[in-house]
Amino acid sequence: MKLFKHVLFALAFVSVSGAASAAPASEASIRQLLELTQARKVSDGVQLQYGNLVDAVVKQALKGNTPNAKQQQAIDKLKARLLGLVKDTVSWQKMEPSYLQLYSETFTEEEVAGMLAFYKTPAGQAVIHKMPVLMQKNTALIQQMTVSMQPQLEQIQRDFLAELKAAN
Repeated sequence: MKLFKHVLFALAFVSVSGAASAAPASEASIRQLLELTQARKVSDGVQLQYGNLVDAVVKQALKGNTPNAKQQQAIDKLKARLLGLVKDTVSWQKMEPSYLQLYSETFTEEEVAGMLAFYKTPAGQAVIHKMPVLMQKNTALIQQMTVSMQPQLEQIQRDFLAELKAAN
């Protein structure tokens, strides 16, 4: 039994010391990975998707009605303000330092090298080019599901408010 404990301790020590000795990814390799995976384009795509989300929310709020000129002006102003905020918040210039830090804290140099090798292959390039389309379709699916839940959400809210009123 004592020998077993020594073996477990040795294995634990080796695995911990091995993980601790892995070199974090260098800024140069991370920059290369971000460039290869077109991370800047993905960041820009987030802004576009947010614009589509705002449009969907406004459309839902209008419930099929066409806004009058003043309402359309208010909608356009809202959208411009929201998109301006998103652009300022998730611009590449603001996000890149965070990406560099997160990748450095998360991946080793060996792991980044492996990702670079993969993304240079035809399969890796397919992932790079098709992932934004996949994410856009996923976002649309989630929006559709959220819209379909709206009546149930409203009923839950009405039930809750009625229960609160009854509890008083």
